[in-house]
Order: sequence, then C-alpha cells, then structure tokens
Amino acid sequence: MTIKELQSAMVAAMKARDKARKDTISSLIAAVKKTAIDAGCRDDIPEDMVDAAVLKELKTAKEQLDTCPPDRTELLDEYKARVEVITEFAPKQLSEAEIEAVIKEKFADVIATGNRGMIMKAVMGELKGKADGKLINKIVSGMIK
Repeated sequence: MTIKELQSAMVAAMKARDKARKDTISSLIAAVKKTAIDAGCRDDIPEDMVDAAVLKELKTAKEQLDTCPPDRTELLDEYKARVEVITEFAPKQLSEAEIEAVIKEKFADVIATGNRGMIMKAVMGELKGKADGKLINKIVSGMIK
C-alpha cells in the first residue's frame, strides 16, 4: 500500500460523498504522514512504513471496538465501519497454519532451545507486520510445551 493509493481512495470517497469512509481514510493518511515525519522521510514514504502505520491504526480501532460499552450501539456501528475500512487497506496477515509452518521451517534450531524470549525475538524479526504478535506468541507457547 502506498500513500498515493490512500490519497486516491480518499478522493474517491469524497466524490461518493461517503463522509465516514473519507474521515477514516483521512485519519490513516495523517497517521502515515506523522510516522514518516517522525522517521525523517517526509517526501518519499516507503510502503513498509505505510503498512506499519495502517496496522497500528487497525489495532487501535479494534481496541476501541472491544472497549466500547454494548449499550452504545451508534458508537459500536461507527467503530465497526472504521475497522472494516481500515482492514481494506491493511496488508494481508498470515493464518495460524502459515505462521506455524514458517516457524517450524526457519526456526527449528531456536525452538529446540525452549527459550521463549529467544524464539519470539527471532520469529518477530521475520514475521513483523505479516502476523499478529499475540497469535505468534500463542503458537510459540503451544510449540514449547
């Protein structure tokens, strides 16, 4: 995902007069630009930085959805719509079976040590941005036992 793709999606949402979608994409663009400015690359923003910012925003939106009281239905609907829009732009995440296959294939020697911290450090370097950290931790815990 590039910043240009996000901007063109925002323009399309503006033309369609879809305010909720436009606002969500606009907040994604702002998050990407803030991340880029913090990293010192304001003009030429790499795709991996865009993907990382989108994943961070997706995580935040999911947390909002999880912590919202069930009686606030209008807020829940707004958060669900926000998560759906952000999910469209998020990079594809690996499934549980794919993660397990990668871990067994590339990190068999590290798993043999049984040191969870060492395993997680090695695995997260490889799978960062491709899979959810909680899911990786769950799979690694299952493999150690």
